[in-house]
Amino acid sequence: MALDDVTVRLDRICTALREASVPYALVGGQAVALWVATKDPAAVRTTKDVDILIRRVDLPRARAAALNADMDYFEVMGVGMFLDRSDPNPRHAVHLVWAGEKVRPEHELPAPTVEGRHVLGDLHVVSLDGLVRMKLMANRDQDRVHLRDMIDVGLLGREVIDDLPAELAGRLDVLLTESGR
Repeated sequence: MALDDVTVRLDRICTALREASVPYALVGGQAVALWVATKDPAAVRTTKDVDILIRRVDLPRARAAALNADMDYFEVMGVGMFLDRSDPNPRHAVHLVWAGEKVRPEHELPAPTVEGRHVLGDLHVVSLDGLVRMKLMANRDQDRVHLRDMIDVGLLGREVIDDLPAELAGRLDVLLTESGR
């Protein structure tokens, strides 16, 4: 039931943004699931949250679109999010990531732009390269699991390493080596 709620929330916000012509791209676990599904739908992991990449300049239009989807904008500890009016719990929020800006000050690279997004099904998803870089920079346990999933289905291999900054290349090298690649 919780997964159904996530899917409904994802569909509502993506539809609202698309109808308002607000450029967006899914990032995070939902983006990983959509990319993995292109190679092996059986390898998809579920994820409980929705993360959306938008340009900060588009926030007013995105807020208006979210209102049409019965979601209100809040900022909690510097993180922008859309909360369902019927369930205003930050754990069930649509979290916003600012395109072209660093997610955390210590990150080496900014988040990708929305211009390089891909359409998978009817959803706009961050580019595979952008997603990999975001996951490598975040480097949490869940991000490494997501990267392993992408490696296991053949989305990600050693050919990517040369295009990465040294620290990120080292992290990917460890994961590829662990996977026997």
